[in-house]
Amino acid sequence: MIFTTPPRPLDIEALFPGLAAHRATATRLHPRAGRPTARDSHVGGPMLWPADEPWPACDEDHRHGGPLLAVAQLYARDVPDLAAGPDGSDLLQVFWCPFDLHGPTGYGMHVRLRWRRSAEVREVLAPQPEPAHVGFDGYVPAPCVLHPERVTEYPYIESLTGELGELVEEWEDAQEEAAYEAEDEDEDFALPSYQSDLSVAPGWKAGGHAAWNVTGPGNMDCHGCGHGMRLLLTVDSYEWRSDSESWRPLPAGAAALAEGEGEGEGDGDGVGTAEGDAHRPTGVAVGNFGKLNVFACPHDPAHPHRLSVQ
Repeated sequence: MIFTTPPRPLDIEALFPGLAAHRATATRLHPRAGRPTARDSHVGGPMLWPADEPWPACDEDHRHGGPLLAVAQLYARDVPDLAAGPDGSDLLQVFWCPFDLHGPTGYGMHVRLRWRRSAEVREVLAPQPEPAHVGFDGYVPAPCVLHPERVTEYPYIESLTGELGELVEEWEDAQEEAAYEAEDEDEDFALPSYQSDLSVAPGWKAGGHAAWNVTGPGNMDCHGCGHGMRLLLTVDSYEWRSDSESWRPLPAGAAALAEGEGEGEGDGDGVGTAEGDAHRPTGVAVGNFGKLNVFACPHDPAHPHRLSVQ
């Protein structure tokens, strides 16, 4: 099945031509319940992991140390906005520890990335290790196949600076004021918001711009070389929220508009796509049901990645 993001409510570049210089593409992954294999891009499925290679383990000094949880794997052939890996790698594999017991505070996440050249894997490890204990069910992703879709994004509103940032902020404030006035007058219509409808897409995605809903824009310079890092991957607890309903994807075709995603139609893999599953198909919950942004160095993807939970 093909999922399509509805067109944006208006052409924001027509209002603010300066945004064209900040335009970026992102690949929304649109995970949906399925039965992925090790040869697929997926969330929560088996990894293309060599039988003769040790499975990644948590090396932090805590009593729950053990095998890491397989979170996702992305093939470059499926995800056009996946950043290039080191040494011709075409496959990104994502793991994490299912406990919040890491970092300076003792409550941080531990995420491990593994780049590899998929053609070099002959025999796949089976069965694959799983942690004996999990600290939080929200760390365990349900098996999902992906339906990648490329979209256009613009920076998070607080990331815009100078005159352009001021103009967009003024427009956003005016939109909010008009919406409040319409609500007071019981008028039923929605006004587009830069923050919610026109900038950063919700849900799992590769590339594009980062949202900074909790902390505000942060400095993400590479600890290895000092260069600014770029968003590699976003892991989101929700595919869309009440304030980002306009980004809610629909299955392609006229029937989608009439039936929506809540009619229990199959996704081509013999698995239904109920409305609840579409809203949170992976079952993953990051932080306080927020999102995890993973940043990578564009100058050397082998440099250590950085994380931001929003």
